[in-house]
Amino acid sequence: MSGKLFMVPTPVGNLDDMTQRAISTLREVDLILAEDTRTSGVLLKHFEIDTPMSSHHKFNEHSTVANIVERLAGGENIALITDAGTPGISDPGFLLSRECRRNGIEVVTLPGATAFVPALVDSGLPCERFCFEGFLPPKKGRAKRLSEIAEEKRTVVIYESPLRLLKTLEQLKEVCGENRPASVSREISKLHENTARGTLGELCALYSQNNPKGEIVIVLGPSESEAQPAPHKNKYKNESKQ
Repeated sequence: MSGKLFMVPTPVGNLDDMTQRAISTLREVDLILAEDTRTSGVLLKHFEIDTPMSSHHKFNEHSTVANIVERLAGGENIALITDAGTPGISDPGFLLSRECRRNGIEVVTLPGATAFVPALVDSGLPCERFCFEGFLPPKKGRAKRLSEIAEEKRTVVIYESPLRLLKTLEQLKEVCGENRPASVSREISKLHENTARGTLGELCALYSQNNPKGEIVIVLGPSESEAQPAPHKNKYKNESKQ
């Protein structure tokens, strides 16, 4: 009987965000695949988890996936974690998940921490409909992606590093206009968590004078014509009764 692959989210900041189900799963599986065993080792030690670990990251996943699938097919239960957040969301996970499903191996995805959801909700921008872009291409294809984002009618979520934040904000201002509403969230769920809100012009001015640290989430609002939330419809109302 085949084992199962468990996709286990880990905290993006505050260790109290780790769920009891995640802790139990990591204790019970036969092996934990970690993006960085040094980073994950600190987490596992904190929760007194002594399950064996092995490295699984973007630089080796293509060469290791066949062996992992073979071990799962042989009956082992394996968990995949990343440095922070949910596997597969701008982190390793998709390739292994796809190969497991192709080979009839069950994949169990646990709910849990991810950076973009609190950033989106905290932005104050419409979140009924949104588009997750993750990290933009650093060079090839970047200009095309930016032009597509400028035309996007939904709220857009972008991941960025602190070193590239100002450059990305300036490029967004160029294609979207300086009055487009946006927010920048950093250090989600950590001690110095902060969200700055304003127009792209205002945020460019702010971060030209301040060098942020930590992981960054940019939330870009839709154009003004699309900014009003849709009217609320009571889904419990029986429309057949007039």
